[in-house]
Amino acid sequence: MTKPNPRPTDIKLHQASRLLEIKFDDHTECMLSCEFLRVHSPSAEVKGHGPGQELLQTGKEQVNIKQIEAVGNYAVKLVFSDGHDTGLYSWDYLYELARNYEALWLEYLGRLSAAGLSRSE
Repeated sequence: MTKPNPRPTDIKLHQASRLLEIKFDDHTECMLSCEFLRVHSPSAEVKGHGPGQELLQTGKEQVNIKQIEAVGNYAVKLVFSDGHDTGLYSWDYLYELARNYEALWLEYLGRLSAAGLSRSE
């Protein structure tokens, strides 16, 4: 039997700094920016409907989270200041984002650069 993935024990929004602090039951802790969470939304609007259909998100540098809604015992729905509110951030997905933050952030910045865009556009 496989051990279940870690689950959050605390989720705290720091609106002034636009950071979401998450602590997991395996003692992993992270601070994820609202921008990072917005551009990595698990929604179809961002991910598309299949591999290769991802849509590069731009102009999200100043986005904030307005509301966090619990979804059962497995996810949260984040409501962003730009109106985006689709996509459920499962515990597994949040853990994946936390563990791979640096690589995912660098990949996003590289995609922006390759497209000739910046975080503020």
